[in-house]
Amino acid sequence: MMPFMNVINNLSFTLIASAGGILVIKGKISVGVVVSFLTYSKQFGQPLNSIAGMFNNIQSALAGAERVFEIMDEGEETPDKSGIKPFKNPKGEVEFCNVSFSYHPERTVLKNISFHVKPGEVVALVGETGAGKTTIVNLLTRFYELDHGTILIDGTDITEIPREDVRSCFSVVLQDTCLFTGTISDNIRYSRPEASDTEVIEAAKLAHADQFISRLPKGYHTMLTGSTDNLSQGQRQLLAIARAILSQAPILILDEATSSVDTKTEKEIQQALLTLMKNHTTFLIAHRLSTIRDADKILVIGSGEILESGTHQELMRNHGAYYRMVMSQIGYDDSAVTV
Repeated sequence: MMPFMNVINNLSFTLIASAGGILVIKGKISVGVVVSFLTYSKQFGQPLNSIAGMFNNIQSALAGAERVFEIMDEGEETPDKSGIKPFKNPKGEVEFCNVSFSYHPERTVLKNISFHVKPGEVVALVGETGAGKTTIVNLLTRFYELDHGTILIDGTDITEIPREDVRSCFSVVLQDTCLFTGTISDNIRYSRPEASDTEVIEAAKLAHADQFISRLPKGYHTMLTGSTDNLSQGQRQLLAIARAILSQAPILILDEATSSVDTKTEKEIQQALLTLMKNHTTFLIAHRLSTIRDADKILVIGSGEILESGTHQELMRNHGAYYRMVMSQIGYDDSAVTV
């Protein structure tokens, strides 16, 4: 609207100035009359400009209201079954049995997904954007309910486990780290509020975050804001890893944890991740070959199905979907691929 109103204002200015100039030359009116008309036309356009600006605000408000009502219209989570017992001492074994899921009935996102992960194994989920990798993780953490099939943790159906206990089994490191206004110590302790200061510092050391925290003026008592302008992306990721270490959850989920940092910072984060992944069942969602090639098992997801599964060497020998993905990253010279 605003560019349109600017065109109208400029056009009226041009017409008045042109017509007024011709009349002044012919001696029919004075220059003062022309200037008065120009001033009046500008004043006439101000209310229209205000309406145009208000129209933009109304459009933004309508878009925001639409999202708010979408959330309000969402149904409540399915309540936990009555009489289910607390889930204690999870080991980290995960099994998907013929799992199918769709966000909308007309489009199936996952089709009969089945796989088994032993405690302590590292599983990489790879595939194109939108293939269903993050959906698998969301189903595992029970943010959505299955259409068909069963998901088991330590041989127990997750619908037979209280939601709070299910989610306490997981520690998640995302691409975008969520930090809140508070001290660095508070942000790390968020995963386990009862942790002591000693445990927080030890978690930061294991995550290789202690070095940059110690250089800050107030150390672990340095205040962070929601925007965290005073920390780099890599430092934010290290804090997220420290938070994950402190939580002591048996299952770790890494969702593109190093995709938005430089190579040097990525190496530092990967060292911290190696510490974190010890004795943890780990799900890696990544596209970089350096992140996934050492996984115990690689699941190639495509069109809502598991296209291939195996180690890096096995999949490279198969010359299937995984092989093509790797080749697209390093080039099309077969001699350049190390199997």
